[in-house]
Amino acid sequence: MDDWLKHSTEVEASWVTVDLTIFTVRDDQLMVLLVERGVEPFLGRPALPGGYVQKDETLREGALRELLEEAGIDGGRLHLEQLGAYGAPRRDPRGRVVTIAYLALGPDLPAPVGGTDAERAYWSPVSQLVCGAKELAFDHADILSDALEEVRRKLEYTAVATAFCGESFTLSELRTVYEVIWGQGLDPSNFRRKVIKTIGFVQPTGEQRFPPTGRPAALYHRGNAWLLSPPLLRGGQPT
Repeated sequence: MDDWLKHSTEVEASWVTVDLTIFTVRDDQLMVLLVERGVEPFLGRPALPGGYVQKDETLREGALRELLEEAGIDGGRLHLEQLGAYGAPRRDPRGRVVTIAYLALGPDLPAPVGGTDAERAYWSPVSQLVCGAKELAFDHADILSDALEEVRRKLEYTAVATAFCGESFTLSELRTVYEVIWGQGLDPSNFRRKVIKTIGFVQPTGEQRFPPTGRPAALYHRGNAWLLSPPLLRGGQPT
């Protein structure tokens, strides 16, 4: 009986949270959504949006609720997937907290609005975080690093790059997604050839976009394929 009571106490002292790494491309930069914490621990420090999962909701429902409460963003239309679980014993000074991290992607998302325990919410260039210019709360730097590598990897083998684009897009806009996330330039002609030859990656809409100057650009939308064959690999040029 004593062992059972001890185990019950340990279970009750553990909590489950969700944290979200939300990426978008704005002004030709990869941006991640951050909140400024309005409560302890880590008062005033930047962090990924997230919070405790309520007892009557699923993990995904908790992630969507926290995104709406802390940043004013409806995540229902985002590409949302689980990234992984993080449960280091001392990752949260309040106690034993296991977090389920989510990865969310969207095209040029709107300016966020802070709420609940977030003093404010804002978009931050990922480049400022990976170089250590800002120190994130909890273990969110590790979550961000894992999320960034996951997106980079998925760009090689899936059509996830289209999640950063609108309903219709040019191949130049799609190439920009690859360039800012991979951090390397891609040859426009080679990129176009590879994308067009990848069955089901994109489909032409039959329409064009007319810029103020220069030639009109053909518009595309995402095709019916999720896995890319052949893949677009990092290393200087798609191969």
